[in-house]
Amino acid sequence: MNWNKKKSVTLSQACLIAFSIMLAALDVGAYWFSRWFFGMRGVNTGIWLYLMITIYAVSVPAWLCLYALWRLLKNIKNGRVFIPDNVRYLRIVSWCCTAAAVLCLASAAYYLPFIFVAIAAAFMSLIVRIVKNVFHEAIGMKSELDLTI
Repeated sequence: MNWNKKKSVTLSQACLIAFSIMLAALDVGAYWFSRWFFGMRGVNTGIWLYLMITIYAVSVPAWLCLYALWRLLKNIKNGRVFIPDNVRYLRIVSWCCTAAAVLCLASAAYYLPFIFVAIAAAFMSLIVRIVKNVFHEAIGMKSELDLTI
């Protein structure tokens, strides 16, 4: 198989579309999913309502993150890699991961396993933040090289 940059970006965009479809399905079915999730555990209290609220609260930064990633991949596909817009998109993704981490940490108050999701989201925020800093430095180096004769 002849794998290249364009195919890799296209695969990433396809994955983003798949995640968007799954997120939309979760948004539509949050009521039924949360009732099923706690119902199968034998929890008959209104705790399912908290899960539904968490799903909708985390959905906001998730949609923003998907949009920023789509724009980032679009720029990369068009050969515009080290530009300030990409740093901005990476910053948005990082803050979205941070928001998800905070919301999941708060949700751990009613369902303790959310703490693991919060830790994973915080770690992803750190990774994206580091990549953003690398992009930022690369833009500075590229602009210096562009001025060199």
